[in-house]
Amino acid sequence: MTKMIFLNLPVADLAAARAFYEAIGFTNNPQFTDETAACMVLSDVIHVMLLTHDKWRSFTAKAIPDAHESAQVMLCISEDSRADVDAITEKAIAAGGKEAGDPDDYGFMYGRNFEDLDGHIWAPMWMDMAAATATAMAEPAGARPHAKERTG
Repeated sequence: MTKMIFLNLPVADLAAARAFYEAIGFTNNPQFTDETAACMVLSDVIHVMLLTHDKWRSFTAKAIPDAHESAQVMLCISEDSRADVDAITEKAIAAGGKEAGDPDDYGFMYGRNFEDLDGHIWAPMWMDMAAATATAMAEPAGARPHAKERTG
């Protein structure tokens, strides 16, 4: 059986969060959606469960931090091209999200970050695996500076 991942995210406004994720290309699975949760499908193996705060609290007693003020995870997803990275990021911004930082461009790898309506950070990225492998073979580990270090 293929392993699947279900990312569970607490959201303040379920309807707004669902609309945001639909705007950036996710589809809703009504089989796992009700007034407390929405299952948003990115691919056959990646699903995002948007949970109201009350639903979230039924799974854990831990406090829900304000993701606009703090972060514990960054959700990195691969895209097929640099243009696809830009497209999903621009859709997120147009749907009310916020760009989170400057683009990272290593030549063989490109990424941008955005926050959803609740401040959860997504990091779409594209990588040319052949060029990444060639770069890794040519340079000692840790020798390649971070893009922001190279550009200033």
